[in-house]
Amino acid sequence: MSKELEKLSARVTAGAMTRREFMSRAAALGVSAAVASSMLATPAKAAPVAGGTFKMGVQGGESTNSQDPATWASDVPIAGGQLWGEGLVEVEADGSLTGLVAESWEGTSDAKTWRFKVRQGITFSNGQAVTAEDVMQTMARHSNEDSKSGALGIVQGIESMRTDGDVFEVTLAVGNADLPYLMADYHLMIQPGGGFDDPTAAIGTGAYTLESDEPGVRMVGKRRDDYWGGDQTVTAHYDTVEVIVLNDATARTAALQSGQVDTINRVEPKIAKLLDRAPTIDVLSTAGRGHYVFIAHIDTPPFDNLDLRLALKYALNREEMVEKILQGYGSVGNDMPINAAYPLFDETIPQREFNLEKAAEHYKKSGHDGSPIILRTADGAFPGAVDAAALFQQSAQAAGIPLEIKREPNDGYWSEVWNVQPFCCSYWGGRPVQDQMYTTAYLSTADWNDTRWKRPEFDAMLLEARAELDEAKRKDIYSKMGRMLNEEGGLIVPMFNDFVDAVSTNVKGWESDPNGPQMNWYAFKKTWKA
Repeated sequence: MSKELEKLSARVTAGAMTRREFMSRAAALGVSAAVASSMLATPAKAAPVAGGTFKMGVQGGESTNSQDPATWASDVPIAGGQLWGEGLVEVEADGSLTGLVAESWEGTSDAKTWRFKVRQGITFSNGQAVTAEDVMQTMARHSNEDSKSGALGIVQGIESMRTDGDVFEVTLAVGNADLPYLMADYHLMIQPGGGFDDPTAAIGTGAYTLESDEPGVRMVGKRRDDYWGGDQTVTAHYDTVEVIVLNDATARTAALQSGQVDTINRVEPKIAKLLDRAPTIDVLSTAGRGHYVFIAHIDTPPFDNLDLRLALKYALNREEMVEKILQGYGSVGNDMPINAAYPLFDETIPQREFNLEKAAEHYKKSGHDGSPIILRTADGAFPGAVDAAALFQQSAQAAGIPLEIKREPNDGYWSEVWNVQPFCCSYWGGRPVQDQMYTTAYLSTADWNDTRWKRPEFDAMLLEARAELDEAKRKDIYSKMGRMLNEEGGLIVPMFNDFVDAVSTNVKGWESDPNGPQMNWYAFKKTWKA
């Protein structure tokens, strides 16, 4: 058996690849179906092993990072925050919901009132019992304009909240069938008293306590013996977990190869296949809802000019970027944040094609004065962001558009550039449902409205879709919203990226999850070491 086939077989055993995927890959290697089937006749999945330390080398950390969940905008604080914190629910890899702090939930027939039963017998890491009041105060804090929470757009639709014993009840101004999914947002970590007293205390119901935190360097978590989610034979198998900030792609890869870390996120596509050949490393790619983007503030000149925005969109060669930047680990984008991974996606929305003639035509029509159009980028914006910006610059210049690249430092990019400067590179991990994606970034009142898209008619359609329980009608509304963003928005989406992680072969239990990288940042909780 070839080394590559051995690794593929091991990935099936570990749960990181389906049998169907294995058969397809085996056929591509020239292995007959009969031989491949015999290799998988009795796959024995390894039993979890408790103990040890799990080290994650993560891109997306800065010295300005905070333990306040409201502020989390990049991978490192999200990864570290999952150690100590939990929300009401979790979205599983298959799209279903599992209760965390909430044991169960139910909504009224109009989806306007939802009741979440708080799990009994669980405590925060400070020993305090978790109550429905803590849940309500958490939602109150994130719905407060002063919190500047990334979840503000999600919770602003709440009309009233109350507690009833161990039940947290929320009533919406407009019904929303997807509300339980919105509660899985990583900002909404349940904190004592909602976190009003000290939002950075890192006290939650998670499986680990935060033992040390050096922003921009590392975080260390120690497993709680009293974790409600099961003993170490069930979940959270490691004694300690380290989240190590490795923003430089070369350093991140070298750390995995040398055994300094057990897994890394954001493997550069250009080295993914080469890295996967290493006998002790598996490169795992998962298609999902993540997308790499160029974002323009449509309320700021020159991006307040629709023709200029269209010129930039037509000047973008998406196929070239998927080929050269993603090396095939992704798919072409279409200037809207939704793709076929989302329920109710409209596949009939026309794909915007690369067209230099149209780009030049719209640029001329915009009346732009020919001064440099500054696009800000950094290595940490997304893997290959600097190269992607350079490709964009070349194709734009071919259409006569004076695009100029300004490279920014990684440290401070997410606090000083993204959502601050009018034109920059960024990425979105996507959300489980369309309502959450649109609410988080395109609702007029959303704190993370990073293109300054503020259209009352769009907001009205979003609210209409929430209350519409007929899926066909709902799909039609989402289609209109997608087309509107595609045609008028400041979002330029060259590509939807696969999540490309790399992990040591002695890490077992890994499963693909389209909700995010590193098993949607639950790898520390669901894997173990052989």
